[in-house]
Amino acid sequence: MTETGSDPRVTIDHPIIFFDGVCGMCNRFVNVIQRADKSAVFRFAPLQGETSRRMLGPLPNDPKAWSLIYVDERGTHELLDASIEIYRRLGGAWTLLSLARFVPRFLRDPAYRLVARNRYRWFGRSDHCRVPTAAEKARFLP
Repeated sequence: MTETGSDPRVTIDHPIIFFDGVCGMCNRFVNVIQRADKSAVFRFAPLQGETSRRMLGPLPNDPKAWSLIYVDERGTHELLDASIEIYRRLGGAWTLLSLARFVPRFLRDPAYRLVARNRYRWFGRSDHCRVPTAAEKARFLP
């Protein structure tokens, strides 16, 4: 178990992927990871939810400044580093995508921020956070 976030007493049993619950791109990413995660290792939590508030503390007021956040036994990962760590954890062919870690940070972070700032315009936005199906419920945190 790992301690993380604003409350040092919070521990995790499974890696958690924090995502923007109203973002079309983010929800598609979650769908892909769920299908690829045959062992059901990952848990998912919207950045707008209580798990995020408890573990990560307050987010910036502007959602365009938010990032995918991945928390595992190795710590907290943001921006493209979060995706890279998720792909590494999935293993298999997904490991190839984790090779993005060799792209210099001064290139990958601005590219990530460009997509993050435009994600609602390019991929859509819902009026409310994703509601997990009955089959998904065990893997989603409030």
